[in-house]
Amino acid sequence: MSTSIQRFDVGARMSEMAVHGDRVFLAGQIAADGSQDIGGQTRQVLAAIDALLARAGSDKGKILMAQIYLADIADFAGMNAAWDAWVMPGHTPPRATVQAKLAKPEWKVEIVVTAAL
Repeated sequence: MSTSIQRFDVGARMSEMAVHGDRVFLAGQIAADGSQDIGGQTRQVLAAIDALLARAGSDKGKILMAQIYLADIADFAGMNAAWDAWVMPGHTPPRATVQAKLAKPEWKVEIVVTAAL
């Protein structure tokens, strides 16, 4: 039995989100305003994740896995402060956080999530 794939905001290189079966896969989300500090950028990214998951019919309480990329691991505590204020108690997903060189120097954080519908 074949299950269709629904893609959102399809571009030449990538889509922002895909839904397959009962899973939602988000592309890496980055801040629209790269001039903000790690807290501000993380809050922007988390708001983008909320909006995409809502479009798919899901929410942050259904996140199955999060992968967080920090341009500077020294921003770990600042990112965690924003994350902790956002994540749903009792529904904290498995998560990995690594330092990585991001595609643009102004980006401090990129987050990828997979969620259930």
